Amino acid sequence: MAYPFQLGFQDATSPIMEELLHFHDHTLMIVFLISSLVLYIISLMLTTSLTHTSTMDAQEVETIWTILPAIILIMIALPSLRILYMMDEINNPSLTVKTMGHQWYWSYEYTDYEDLSFDSYMIPTSDLKPGELRLLEVDNRVVLPMEMTIRMLISSEDVLHSWAVPSLGLKTDAIPGRLNQTTLLSTRPGLYYGQCSEICGSNHSFMPIVLEMVPLKHFEKWSSSMV
Repeated sequence: MAYPFQLGFQDATSPIMEELLHFHDHTLMIVFLISSLVLYIISLMLTTSLTHTSTMDAQEVETIWTILPAIILIMIALPSLRILYMMDEINNPSLTVKTMGHQWYWSYEYTDYEDLSFDSYMIPTSDLKPGELRLLEVDNRVVLPMEMTIRMLISSEDVLHSWAVPSLGLKTDAIPGRLNQTTLLSTRPGLYYGQCSEICGSNHSFMPIVLEMVPLKHFEKWSSSMV
């Protein structure tokens, strides 16, 4: 959950999000070093006189500033490709949940159960209880088991939507007539909030997502009470 004036990412809750945070720090350090080097060279050019004009035509210098950027790009590209392939992998999911985007609410269906589906609407500000979050609370939360691989099937019935939960590293477009899928795995219990991340109309800001990750025995108790 984000907090006021937060500058960084939310705490990672899934292995994918942890990898994304490490990659962000890795890339940010490279950008910081390049920026520092460029700033240092600019300051030198402005404050000192050029005494070795022959270096401007040196073949070695041209070779270095051609090869070095290529090496830096490889250092960024390889971890990025690795994470992309990891995000697309789906290894024997234990549970499948289908979510459909509507204007302006989400509907969920647990496809492994015969009759377990519901709609999830945002709770109006006037109906919020003390401690609940404005524009983020819903009447029906998505309850899922933690430490288990879950497949999310995402689509839409009207316009483009986007199902996004930042702390889990999830953001998948909901496209009418197309079924996208993504994998979800939480390493700890808790409430995780998200929102529609694709401008979908006048009430785009009022399509929150709330995932409640619980131990397996609590999930089984909840699912038996819902069916």
